[in-house]
Amino acid sequence: MHSIATPGIWAAFVAILLVALAVDFSLLRAAGPRRVTFRAAAAWSAGWIGLALAFNFGLWAWLDAHAGRAVAHETGLEFLTGYLIEKALAIDNIFVFLLVFNTFAVPPELRQRALMLGVLGAIVLRALLIFVGAALVAQFHWVLYLFGLFLLLTGLKMLFATTASPDLEQNAILRWMRRHLRITREFRGEALAVREDGRRWFTPMFVVLVLVAVTDVIFAVDSIPAIFAVTLDPFVVLSSNVFAVLGLRALFFLLAGMADRFHLLGHGLAVVLLFIGAKMLLAGVWKIPIGVALGVVALVITASVVASLLIPPRKAGAG
Repeated sequence: MHSIATPGIWAAFVAILLVALAVDFSLLRAAGPRRVTFRAAAAWSAGWIGLALAFNFGLWAWLDAHAGRAVAHETGLEFLTGYLIEKALAIDNIFVFLLVFNTFAVPPELRQRALMLGVLGAIVLRALLIFVGAALVAQFHWVLYLFGLFLLLTGLKMLFATTASPDLEQNAILRWMRRHLRITREFRGEALAVREDGRRWFTPMFVVLVLVAVTDVIFAVDSIPAIFAVTLDPFVVLSSNVFAVLGLRALFFLLAGMADRFHLLGHGLAVVLLFIGAKMLLAGVWKIPIGVALGVVALVITASVVASLLIPPRKAGAG
């Protein structure tokens, strides 16, 4: 698996990731269980975006000095495009998280811990999937065409199902847990399990964390093939993915109160997946420049957000 990253760059990335997570966990622990305000969520979101851009600039500067400006420009655009795709798809992920939290009536002050653990799980899971995907592509290049076809089918399915809300009651994992685990009726603070009458009982917080993890698995299967259409470099794929996921908790609290206002975003994400899938399938005939891909993704996402704000959602039952 060829990569522009040296062992030093990998080490720097891992160090930045560990420091960022340590700071986030420390501040979360110091603040304790509490409701996150919109202002705090906006500040944290801006901070995570700034960290991603700063990392990309540092990577660009290093490549500019050691590999040439052309390589630096191309890698910088690949990182930005991958980051934007993952960030946009994460928004759809957030809306499902919100559905899970509302279904189980998770107290606002406990949602931070659930999301933080979800972020950690997402980073580990995505790293594994990315390295497996990169190894498959390196060994069997035709896998890219399977990824492209998968994204086309996913985009079409998403395009025609954007108005349908997921039914958690039909979730196989949830139904299995309810049949096979002893689950308390109420939350027990941040505890995932408690012992009562000599028996172990799982709390609703455990169920929520499992559903959040399963949701991220589903979305990772969609989003990771998409970024392989942008670059095959495992370092760029992983770093852009991780920086997008790092801001997931802050982005959730920023958008939680506005989920209904972005009713057309699902259509925009479906178009993005269709475009990326087509880009992968056409790669052997016409390679769409990375700058063009970045522009198309940014334009589609921006247009769907603006259209959501300008066009009111249709009321249920409206003709």
